[in-house]
Amino acid sequence: MLKNPKKIMNDALKNITRRNSHRNLISPAPSRKEMELIYQAALRAPDHAWLRPSSFIEIQGDSLKKLSNAFKDYAKDYIKDVSEEKLNKFIQAPFRAPMIIVLVNTPKEHAMVPEIEQIMSTAAAAQNILLALNSLGYGGIWRTGTFALNEKVNSYLELKENQNILGYIYAGTPDGEAKKIPEINVEDFVTRWKVNE
Repeated sequence: MLKNPKKIMNDALKNITRRNSHRNLISPAPSRKEMELIYQAALRAPDHAWLRPSSFIEIQGDSLKKLSNAFKDYAKDYIKDVSEEKLNKFIQAPFRAPMIIVLVNTPKEHAMVPEIEQIMSTAAAAQNILLALNSLGYGGIWRTGTFALNEKVNSYLELKENQNILGYIYAGTPDGEAKKIPEINVEDFVTRWKVNE
């Protein structure tokens, strides 16, 4: 532990270390102006060769019903013997927050930048979105599950075959008590190499 972390803990570091995934999200969602800043932050993620593999689908208001129908149609077409309870869960999923940001990765052919590196770029963009939401007083949670990392879902969301959905960021205003952030001893996760003298 640092002897006096307050002396070096600036606002940016506080935002990173205090970010939390909020389960209960209600209106309002971020405004158009705020989302412009959030996307600017997202697009500052590392991007080798400036391939711009990341893009986003922003869904809110009546468009949440369109996403709900896409989930329902996919489940009926591809999930064998889906129960009514499970189907209803899929149908209701988009209404758990006032805004959903779909994380889309479109890998580009490049001799020096493999597809996995481009996927990691979009993942870094997702983290920047979560941090930007937190810095503006909003909450977010990154969800994956059945409808992520699944090329069969693409047509239901009007995407191309070569695109990947890395997940869905549910965004809005946190409601209720935040989850407790666990104490972490960084020494459990860090190995420091030492050169023998």
